Amino acid sequence: MAPPAGPATEALTSHPRLAFTDLLSDDGTRLRAWTNDPDGAIDGPTVVLCNGLGTNPWAWPALLEPDCGFRVVSWNHRGTGGSARPEDPERVGIDEFVEDALSVMDHFGVDHAVMMGWSMGVNTMFELATRHPERVRGLFAVAGVPGGTFATMLGPFHLPHVVAGAVAVGCARLLERGGRVLTPLTTRIPVGPRTVALLGRTGFMLPVADAELAATAVREFLRTPVDWYCHMALRTSEHARVRLSRVTAPAFFVAGRWDVLSGARDMFTAAERLADATYVELDGTHFLPMEQPDQVHALLLEFVERVG
Repeated sequence: MAPPAGPATEALTSHPRLAFTDLLSDDGTRLRAWTNDPDGAIDGPTVVLCNGLGTNPWAWPALLEPDCGFRVVSWNHRGTGGSARPEDPERVGIDEFVEDALSVMDHFGVDHAVMMGWSMGVNTMFELATRHPERVRGLFAVAGVPGGTFATMLGPFHLPHVVAGAVAVGCARLLERGGRVLTPLTTRIPVGPRTVALLGRTGFMLPVADAELAATAVREFLRTPVDWYCHMALRTSEHARVRLSRVTAPAFFVAGRWDVLSGARDMFTAAERLADATYVELDGTHFLPMEQPDQVHALLLEFVERVG
């Protein structure tokens, strides 16, 4: 049974380069949106970030630098980071995230823009591009595939897609059922730079560029109840592969060679199937925005300039 609708999880952390605001999505769900341009002083193009599921702006240190080069607008997913859960708890799939992305764009006065996605956010932006191509100037995908994400997990182990998908979905279902027991533990884990350094030795994540910001990102991520997070993940697992023949915008894929959550080989094959796509593979994991922020940012700047 899906978790009932509940209160928003409030984010506690602030940053001088961030401004948060609340808005309503089409179904009346209150979203916590954010931008890296709190003073409206950035003289550059806008990039719409479809973030990783349940993640937050502190996972993107390069976007919080004064010389970022463009305005970023984004939001926290339903039931995370100050955004409310929808009245219908089933409305937390990719279709609803596309609605949320459009609501955020409309709120910030963005008619069309380069879309950037990370992890499950890649599903969101590609789905948006097929439904509303007039709103999309380009697609910058970081460690994510355009649909069928769970089948691409455990990529470095070269498992058949059907096996990888079954394992990933099975784990998510177990965690959803036991989430209410786990949440009091996960929300109390003391996370600091030392914890992040330990994570960087596991191979699941490699050493990060800014341990303080990464610790903040992990702490905020762990504030989401485990059962609710896994409920959202299971809903997004239902999102099938996007029909790439419908994608007309140029695309850029940045993959992590050791990514166990979004297989690099599947990102490569997606890029091959698009008429105007570039593929770059970095020595990193699923957490490229934290591990190699400067390299990812440089590629994004190059892409934004190319698509005009």
